[in-house]
Amino acid sequence: MKSIDIGDLEVFAAIARSGSFRKAATVRGVSASALSQTMRLLEERLGVRLLNRTTRSIALTQAGERLLGRLVPALDQVQEAVDEINSFRQTPSGTVRINAPAPAVEHILAPLINSFLKEYPEISLEIISDAAKVDIVAEGFDAGVRFGKQLARDMIAVPLGPSLRYVVVGSPDYFAKYGAPQNPADLLTHVCIRQRFPGGTIFTWEFEKARKKETITPEGRLTLNDARHITQAAVDGLGLARVLEDFVRPLLSDHRLVEVLADWSPRIPSWYLYYPSRRHTPVALRVFLDFIRRNSHSNPANADQAIPNQMS
Repeated sequence: MKSIDIGDLEVFAAIARSGSFRKAATVRGVSASALSQTMRLLEERLGVRLLNRTTRSIALTQAGERLLGRLVPALDQVQEAVDEINSFRQTPSGTVRINAPAPAVEHILAPLINSFLKEYPEISLEIISDAAKVDIVAEGFDAGVRFGKQLARDMIAVPLGPSLRYVVVGSPDYFAKYGAPQNPADLLTHVCIRQRFPGGTIFTWEFEKARKKETITPEGRLTLNDARHITQAAVDGLGLARVLEDFVRPLLSDHRLVEVLADWSPRIPSWYLYYPSRRHTPVALRVFLDFIRRNSHSNPANADQAIPNQMS
């Protein structure tokens, strides 16, 4: 059997982990066709098929499963060995890939980017704005940002920033025409701007007051998937919106929007940056985590939390 390049084995592992040539190609920064060619040559050298391909999906063969099971720990050890050498460098280097929803990027991560890149000139950041639930390991990310209740098991979580608050807002013109709701049930008679998540579900509006909870499924003719567009629609008087307070604070201050049901909108926990609780954390990620701990304005108890099971 011809010698096998470790890079080709890494390509196979990336495809198998992500379940997609396209996703693996995105992570590795090459074309899907290039990965397909690499896999074809690898299978020819090995003399066995590792992947069963269809037009829509891939599946590991029995040989592929056996190889992946032995290969992943070995590749992880190689990466750890290389990364340990990185720790001897005076200036840390590497790339940190983060998956985060747009609000967390805009209000938490983006304000820190300039300072981080200046402090660590040999570390690259890749931040992907995405509200969908993703497997950060399979998708090739080093860390993700989500609400606590959305964190997967076996993750380490670092709180980011202060607690959050969803607010219901509308324009002065809207309230002059339709009046203001006095309790969540009144929203059923109002025009609401709906938000659809990447998975297809409609964002439900949850309220709480004096331990009483109410959930409203908003109704309206306009459905959007971006909080910035929803906010602009509310400013334009197209209906009521429920968005994070961070998005609309300036608009509330200059009275382009007005908040209602404030006493039904309690604060909720902050965003969390989370990463796998594996034994070895790459140097670039460790440096980024240390920077976040120093610079995020979260609760005083800003210690990492292990998430052994799904949070609720």
